[in-house]
Amino acid sequence: MIDEDHLREECGVFGIFDHPDAAALTALGLHALQHRGQEAAGIVSYDGKHFLAERRMGLVSEHFTKASVLDRLTGKSAVGHVRYSTTGETILRNVQPLFADLAGGGFAVAHNGNLTNALTLRNELVNKGAIFQSTSDTEVILQLVARSRRGNTLARFTDALFSIQGAYALVVMTNKKLIGARDPLGIRPLVLGKIDEKYILASETCALDIIGAKFVREIENGEIVVITENGVESHKPFPPIEARPCIFEYIYFARPDSIVNGRSVYNVRKDMGSQLAAETHVDADVVIPVPDSGVPAALGYAEKSGIPFELGIIRNHYVGRTFIEPTQSIRAFSVKLKHNANPGVVAGKRVILIDDSIVRGTTSLKIVQMMRDAGATEVHMRIASPPITHPDYYGIDTPKKDQLLAATHTLDEMRAYIKADSLDFISVDGIYKAMGHENGRNPQKPAFTDHCFTGDYPTPLVDQSSGDEIKQLSLLTEQA
Repeated sequence: MIDEDHLREECGVFGIFDHPDAAALTALGLHALQHRGQEAAGIVSYDGKHFLAERRMGLVSEHFTKASVLDRLTGKSAVGHVRYSTTGETILRNVQPLFADLAGGGFAVAHNGNLTNALTLRNELVNKGAIFQSTSDTEVILQLVARSRRGNTLARFTDALFSIQGAYALVVMTNKKLIGARDPLGIRPLVLGKIDEKYILASETCALDIIGAKFVREIENGEIVVITENGVESHKPFPPIEARPCIFEYIYFARPDSIVNGRSVYNVRKDMGSQLAAETHVDADVVIPVPDSGVPAALGYAEKSGIPFELGIIRNHYVGRTFIEPTQSIRAFSVKLKHNANPGVVAGKRVILIDDSIVRGTTSLKIVQMMRDAGATEVHMRIASPPITHPDYYGIDTPKKDQLLAATHTLDEMRAYIKADSLDFISVDGIYKAMGHENGRNPQKPAFTDHCFTGDYPTPLVDQSSGDEIKQLSLLTEQA
């Protein structure tokens, strides 16, 4: 994978109720959410009698722009999903939305996030006779709904939510309803929109923009919304607690043109760059982003520092997520498949490189060397997030702790590893200040889920309670 040194996207969900172009609008919405997962995509529609499913490995544009596929997805309601797996293998049977015929009717579910007790629940269910058709943690939710003794589908769904822990933004389609749910801490995002007086649920506002829909509001943390022909109902079954949305939505995952929890992602990233400049100034001639995710922060850094912003690295946008690398000699060029230096900007200059994060450090090492090869006299690396010292279990694919550079090296050791003249990160308090919290992080009441920097996991890690570091991709492995 070309991006093996970056955090991997999570997933994106979309749902629309009672619109004649439901499947086509869902495909467009998923296209806007493609940045959240490029591994697979799926859509399930309902035509009043039958649930119809199309699931494919690959990008939305490779499959769901074809009339032959969309014509089979008839009906006025649909749910869709783009996937990068954090649990379960990369196989077609794990592609969402997942569907089952339950006692109350059809039930299709799309999930963004990760359940921290999925393996424990799965083992309990299997021991009670449950038969799983996938290795996705999302199927645990289906099984729990199917086994609930509550009276109707909404009650059974709510019952299932009380059994799961972790992060989730869920969109569910039944015979008569579209249901959205967000975990009690609001770790994963979910918004409500409207087009032609018909309601939409989506991971980000950019999915509303692409179809000309209006943003209505965020789904609140711990809220369940039920959309029917009578409109929208709100249910709040959980005890009220303060929301703690994932800070990485602002740093890396969300599209810059999205509004997340009332904040422009683009403006927040610029403010992070400005705060980074205030904390880590160094004399230099040019500020260069590592494209594309480093661009807004680099603009903020340049404005605050007064050092000119230049595109010293040009990105090849026509390289996919994977590339055949048959030999070690070809594999060495993996970064250049996606990025190339702009010597006219770099040669003879003291360069400040701005990136969103450092994970393993291997890409940073290559980018620094790329600048030197292009003639940079000094290369200073500045990172618009704090050091990542802990793995994630809420839907972000991160390496084990011993593979995180910041967890195993001091700052100077990291600098030496990537061979930069200097290296520095924005502070944890600085991230909070960029988010509008003037006093920084309140350790007694943190406003965001920030465990990758602090180790402060906001929910129990049930499946990791044995003390073993279990990589999310391995949580639900194939059973012999």
